[in-house]
Amino acid sequence: MVVLGCAGSGKTRLARRLAERLAIPLIDLDALWASPTVVGDLAAFRAALAEVHAGPAWVSDGNFALASFNIRLARADLIVWLERPRWLCLWRAAARVLRSGEFHRPAGLRKVAAFIWCFDRVNRPRIEAERLRHGLRVAVRRLASDREVAAFVESEAALPPPPRTHAEEGVARRGAG
Repeated sequence: MVVLGCAGSGKTRLARRLAERLAIPLIDLDALWASPTVVGDLAAFRAALAEVHAGPAWVSDGNFALASFNIRLARADLIVWLERPRWLCLWRAAARVLRSGEFHRPAGLRKVAAFIWCFDRVNRPRIEAERLRHGLRVAVRRLASDREVAAFVESEAALPPPPRTHAEEGVARRGAG
């Protein structure tokens, strides 16, 4: 499962909740990008992406569409798009830098605010184009409110699909190539 959305939309919180509920690994792309083995190296990032997304089930948190969709969407069974209002994303992005132990820092808030402000005009179209290019077969669920998010986490829709048979896995692999 891939969780997408604007900065401050609640991707990480939702991804954590889903991973916990489903008892599957959480893959945090921001943390992976900043990890000591990657440290901003695109080739190392893509290699790490391929490795961590090779498992049978996971929740992948983050956009990184150009660098990751051909890897992640080839193995995804669902995309969850968080469709949150700009004001809420700005508020959450500002509030999170004040929490102790938070990855995000106040010094980067201006850049994040600019990203959020331009997201629907600049980044969403890029993400959607890459989604259609690499994940046309992957179901998309769009969630716009806290109530919808909570219902999704508790719903049957958030449960993993039944395991594939060896024959189905072979067909899926041949079709994804």
